[in-house]
Amino acid sequence: MRKQKILVTGGAGFIGGNFVQFMVNKYPDYDIYNLDLLTYAGDLTKHREIENKPNYHFVKADIADRKSIMSLFEREKFDYVVHFAAESHVDRSITNPEIFVLTNVLGTQVLLDAAKENKITKFVHVSTDEVYGELDFNPTTFFTEETPLQPNSPYSASKASSDLLVRAYYETFQLPVNITRCSNNYGPYHFPEKLIPLTISRVVNDQKVPVYGDGKNIRDWLHVIDHCAAIDLVLHKGENGEVYNVGGHNERTNLEVVKAIINTLGKSKELIEFVEDRLGHDKRYAIDPTKLEKLGWKPSYNFETGIAQTIQWYLDNKDWWEQIISGEYKTYFEYQYSYIK
Repeated sequence: MRKQKILVTGGAGFIGGNFVQFMVNKYPDYDIYNLDLLTYAGDLTKHREIENKPNYHFVKADIADRKSIMSLFEREKFDYVVHFAAESHVDRSITNPEIFVLTNVLGTQVLLDAAKENKITKFVHVSTDEVYGELDFNPTTFFTEETPLQPNSPYSASKASSDLLVRAYYETFQLPVNITRCSNNYGPYHFPEKLIPLTISRVVNDQKVPVYGDGKNIRDWLHVIDHCAAIDLVLHKGENGEVYNVGGHNERTNLEVVKAIINTLGKSKELIEFVEDRLGHDKRYAIDPTKLEKLGWKPSYNFETGIAQTIQWYLDNKDWWEQIISGEYKTYFEYQYSYIK
């Protein structure tokens, strides 16, 4: 009997990489294909424990390269696509919006065409709560699947655009799709430009930690493994055409997150350095995941247990992130935060 084939795009990145490991280990009877271009945030060393498993396969390709993607789909006859591949860092989108449109919008459209022409069983598009814009600080307001899309950064605008393309392919071509929109993820293998790994890596080395504005911007934190479980559920049980929000019920200000890491590592709060706020910095994100919970999902991590585990992972895996921050990322950090010493 032929094995089911799942194509995971962006499987060398943070969330996609964790999902690849999750699926390879959970479903030995599925063939999991990890497609990634291996840009600055792509890293295959995270897959050393699974790279020799018979159900794991790696393909280096650009999702915006129509010829390569069409050829791959025709050759492998995938049953499912789980689409993570995206430029995802807001700061970088402000500096260079064009690459975000190319990858996040045109790349998604190429994948949708390939999925349509090859009659795949399900296309799961992994998106973000940032497409909804921002909430005020009223703790009773939340994003739902019916919240209008009001993106405020080039990154979130590119993701909203790709969401609308996915919806259009369902409505126009009846392509079986789902869209998931998650809150801020954290956990193992998070690239060190994002808040939590950036803070951990700098606090460990007694370096200043940049905090935008007054640090009161609020995010809902979701452990990456809880996110992987949610996507797995949507892949198998999601109703075609539906959107599912994935939230962790863990709202924290950015300053609270930084202080929690500093306290856990026993360092001084004097490492915090407030810097000029980011352009278009959304005040608050918070998700109502009721629809997904009715499908059968619940987060297993609260923030206290999740952040403690994540900090310990970074302490135990310094070799992984130290080689990253000493490379191209060091140049980027020095440019982005030129006033931090």
